[in-house]
Amino acid sequence: MILVTGATGNIGRALARELDARDEKLRLLVRDPARARAAGLPPSDRAELAVGDFGNPDTLTPALTGVDKLFLLTQGIGTEHTTAVVAAARAAGVRHIVHLSSAHVLLDPVPAMGRWHHERERIIRAAGIPATFLRPGGFMTNALDWLPTIHAGDYVLDPVGPGRYAPIDPADIAAVAAHVLTGHAEEDEEYVLTGDETFTVAEQVRIISETVGRTIEVRATTTPDEIVRFRFPHGAPPALAAAVTEGFALMRADTVGVRTDTVERLLGRRPRTFADWCARHADAFRRPATAG
Repeated sequence: MILVTGATGNIGRALARELDARDEKLRLLVRDPARARAAGLPPSDRAELAVGDFGNPDTLTPALTGVDKLFLLTQGIGTEHTTAVVAAARAAGVRHIVHLSSAHVLLDPVPAMGRWHHERERIIRAAGIPATFLRPGGFMTNALDWLPTIHAGDYVLDPVGPGRYAPIDPADIAAVAAHVLTGHAEEDEEYVLTGDETFTVAEQVRIISETVGRTIEVRATTTPDEIVRFRFPHGAPPALAAAVTEGFALMRADTVGVRTDTVERLLGRRPRTFADWCARHADAFRRPATAG
């Protein structure tokens, strides 16, 4: 039995479909069954639903009972959720954890965003459960954070200027996770996952513009608030805002961009392209229809 956490998110949904296609025995941890049904997850005769919450450890024991392998995705800036899930996994006899970490843990010095992920990795290792760590860089889906300014004024705020990175499609992260969970890669391994192309923000915006057939302007950020809004349009708690600002400063300084061949090496194909991702999500970037 494989338990997928974060099952209604971009990676979790794709992973559930990947594992279902392989006829794996599957359980999905969700907080809201109604949202799970709306998310297009495999039907109940193909995947069990376990209702639980990382913030309520009592719900984790039944979710993990009978589970052999765990895909663990914890959000936010703390480590208490990781501690709770790993303790429950150890008590349940889970034999392998595939953990979604971050490429930030490899930076020197490690920035705040990386320190949280590094501590989560340490918690998992200390539990003694064999684990595989997936360390993606930026996600292609982060471009959806730009929708408020694109819809309101056809512009995107840019905090990184000449900085380059190689965003990855979450579907490729899910494909790698499925590959590992089904025994086709080494346990106790660390995989840095990126896309196949490096971009500046301006280059990404140009591809979106070409996809939707209208000009979208790129505006350099001028205040810390605008830097945070690039990633979190509705704002972020102070600790997270400071970490985001620090992270974008590091990205601005990297004018080459980290790119790995891990996806191709594990899956035998090249990662999906940003242009393909934009084509699949073009409707999201088009202006909503106005009434009247």
